[in-house]
Amino acid sequence: MRKHVIDALEELKAKDIREIDVRGKTSVTDLLVIASGTSARHVKSIADEVVKFAKKAGVMPLGVEGEQEAEWVLVDLGDVVVHVMLPRIREFYGLERLWTVGDREPGMDAANAG
Repeated sequence: MRKHVIDALEELKAKDIREIDVRGKTSVTDLLVIASGTSARHVKSIADEVVKFAKKAGVMPLGVEGEQEAEWVLVDLGDVVVHVMLPRIREFYGLERLWTVGDREPGMDAANAG
């Protein structure tokens, strides 16, 4: 499913695509995919494309939220949850920071952390 999601995001030129493996942090999903759109219309179009690609792959979304305002649309595909957001909304909520707290960059040790 991950590949279908990334293909859909790239198809409609989503910006700043980020994948976060959340296995072991939550039982809700395994992977968060976060991307930005340039306008509310772009955000909605990207989310619609994700849904279309998922259905083509035989996966029915468990839910789609936020389509009305389209500042932040969440597409729940079970093992993968996709967040498509306007940049200002993405910055405000900081999902990347929230879900990566305590994660360490590869090769990072205590001496380099400070």
